[in-house]
Amino acid sequence: MADIILKVKDLTKRYDNKPAVAGISFDVKKGEIFGILGPNGAGKTTTLEMIETLRSIDSGKITVAGIDVASKPNEVKKIIGVQPQSPAFQDKQKLSEIIELFAAAYGERVNVQHYLDEVQLGDKADSFAEQLSGGQRQRLSIAAALVHSPKVFFLDEPTTGLDPQARRNLWELVQQVRDTGVTVIITTHYMDEAELLCDRVAIMDNGKIIALDTPKKLIKQLLDKGFKKEQQVEQANLEDVFIDMTGKALRE
Repeated sequence: MADIILKVKDLTKRYDNKPAVAGISFDVKKGEIFGILGPNGAGKTTTLEMIETLRSIDSGKITVAGIDVASKPNEVKKIIGVQPQSPAFQDKQKLSEIIELFAAAYGERVNVQHYLDEVQLGDKADSFAEQLSGGQRQRLSIAAALVHSPKVFFLDEPTTGLDPQARRNLWELVQQVRDTGVTVIITTHYMDEAELLCDRVAIMDNGKIIALDTPKKLIKQLLDKGFKKEQQVEQANLEDVFIDMTGKALRE
């Protein structure tokens, strides 16, 4: 069990006596990208917010790196990074100032240029937040969430609304974060994204986990049940055409 960084046991959250999260249990291993999938209202964001100490736990237990979330939330906050669905920054604040501010909140002094370079925003250090595109805001929020070198990094639907270049760039960035030894937990509605990025996924519906395994094994289980669809093997898709014709580089 030494390789388990997050442990969730019998986790429950109710609203108006209706369970939003209904006694779920799962573990996340150190250094993996773990996906939580499900339709709207499945309980994904509520689950993340309880783990992140942003929402109270009705019953059950969560530990992050052996630290109990309910009894020691401040200790947990020191070792996690969170990128919300819709990152918000002061419009008239420079990117360099934003990174310094987030670092100071954790009592850290960091090389601001290094963190901005890591998310391809090095040339925007003196730009204001209001001048950023949606993809740039997402990348800035990732940099800001990593200034204290967290052990676990949470992303809630990070590529929603991004163009294909920005989306693929963010995938690469998430993989780079994982390669530094940080455990990544992500929610997404894009199944291709989950299949590409995630080592394992938990599928939620109506507050419960209805499947948990690697994407490949879940697909094999479906095929073993006799599932078939019209096979159409293509060497490329329309997104590949779009990327090829407009370029892989980010549009800033």
